[in-house]
Amino acid sequence: MPNGLDAFAKGGRFHKGNLHTHSTRSDGARDPADVCAFYRDAGYDFLCLSDHFLSRYGWPVTDTRPHRTNRFTTILGAEVHAGRNSQGEVWHILAVGLPDDFAPTERGETGEALAARANAGGAFVGIAHPQWSSLTLEDGRAMAPHAHAVELYNTSSAFETARGDGVAFHDMLLNDGHTHLTGYATDDAHFKIADHGRAWIMVKADTSEADVLVEAMREGLSYSSTGPSLHAVALDGDDLVVEASEVGFMAAVGRGSRVATANAGAYGANFSAARLSTAPFRGDWCRVVAVAHDGSTAWTNPIFL
Repeated sequence: MPNGLDAFAKGGRFHKGNLHTHSTRSDGARDPADVCAFYRDAGYDFLCLSDHFLSRYGWPVTDTRPHRTNRFTTILGAEVHAGRNSQGEVWHILAVGLPDDFAPTERGETGEALAARANAGGAFVGIAHPQWSSLTLEDGRAMAPHAHAVELYNTSSAFETARGDGVAFHDMLLNDGHTHLTGYATDDAHFKIADHGRAWIMVKADTSEADVLVEAMREGLSYSSTGPSLHAVALDGDDLVVEASEVGFMAAVGRGSRVATANAGAYGANFSAARLSTAPFRGDWCRVVAVAHDGSTAWTNPIFL
């Protein structure tokens, strides 16, 4: 089972990436070369261009390999769709690391079966924009056995519908016992509005090769952010010791209203290190968050104590 501390204890370095993105191969406004160029020039280390895997777009697993450089990696993938969720709508499932010959969705294939097939093919499978889709706990229970992670934040959903959050959905699933699920933040960029370069995943790995990054994500070696950086998170006795970029407050949050909080002590002040008691979370889980005054947030994966 992944543990949020592992990403900070493991050797290697953090690689910044966006996992959920669209181009003119499906419903995006820019062609694949332009999308890759934007993220490369914005300082990202990797990108998954996840066009909609639907018949009307020709079942694309968009080949971005020609846009790789010695400093920028692309990962093949897609946003795959099948079946119906609790709202009677098609499932949106992120599959990062698909083979380029991934078979089209079969007639009558369920969302759960499609996610399982992507997982078996080696992909990192994410439950996309749960708040935008109004997913229920029952939806989560159905999909969780086949997924690795939940989208904690989706820029496009936040900016277009004010439904960008996935943290509460993730919490419900953790409390329900699906403790293997990690989280990730992503843009879901279509480039029709300013929905790009605002959310990312930081993946700890020895190299930036695509297959290495995918395996690290499958192992939970990551944290997510819309702004702050997490430099270190470690257990020291009964406390979690956190080092981050300057923020307004840090907290460990867990089941129910359990929380341990640290702040700068003055309105508008910043700080970059904290000790957070693990007492409220012993025998259970928590997540460390670091929040800047503008609301931008960094999230660890669940930490088990």
